[in-house]
Amino acid sequence: MKFRRIQAPLLLVTLLLSAGASANDSLWFGVKAGTLGIGGEVAWRPIEWLDIRGGVNFYDYDDTASYAGVDYDGTLSLDNYYLTGNLRFPLSPFRLTAGLYVNNNEVSLVSQDMAAYPIGNNPIPYSPADVGTLTGNARFDSPSPYVGAGFDFDILDRLGMSLDFGVLLQGEPVVSLSADGLLADDPTFLADLNDEVASVTSELSDVKAYPVVSLGVHLSLIH
Repeated sequence: MKFRRIQAPLLLVTLLLSAGASANDSLWFGVKAGTLGIGGEVAWRPIEWLDIRGGVNFYDYDDTASYAGVDYDGTLSLDNYYLTGNLRFPLSPFRLTAGLYVNNNEVSLVSQDMAAYPIGNNPIPYSPADVGTLTGNARFDSPSPYVGAGFDFDILDRLGMSLDFGVLLQGEPVVSLSADGLLADDPTFLADLNDEVASVTSELSDVKAYPVVSLGVHLSLIH
């Protein structure tokens, strides 16, 4: 995973450097941080009012959460690559952005110890021995479209700052849950576990339109 994260942005930088150098147009590299994690970005401006940007974001965020009555230790793994087109406005830092993300964002869940587990629509909670440990996973659509707006500001001769605001339309989560307790293969328990999956999916559906806010610093390489 670490090698892939390093290799992808280096390849992106190499390709865009080659394209920018041959066209002798504006090219810059930046670093960003925001709700999609931290990462890097390369931009090439073939014409004055349009630029093309590609980049990578990643970050792992650990937290605790409760879904459908069950407490979990969770990890939000942010891992995505993108390509966007940016329509720039003359004499203004403002731009409109649209593009696609290779979306590897993922939520991983491991249940915490509880006295009883309310699973699905069963009115009687299950015991810890019956459930064991619940392990869950949620993934999203890939590729995912992105729409947003941004601002690019010049600070010094070749140094600038960027702000981005947008929405990553990553779709309904695809959720899976499994258990390793005494009833892991019991048909009634599995039916309740399917109902639990539906409940967790509904609660995670809030992130199908994932808000994107980021701040970046960029350095111009070619004018």
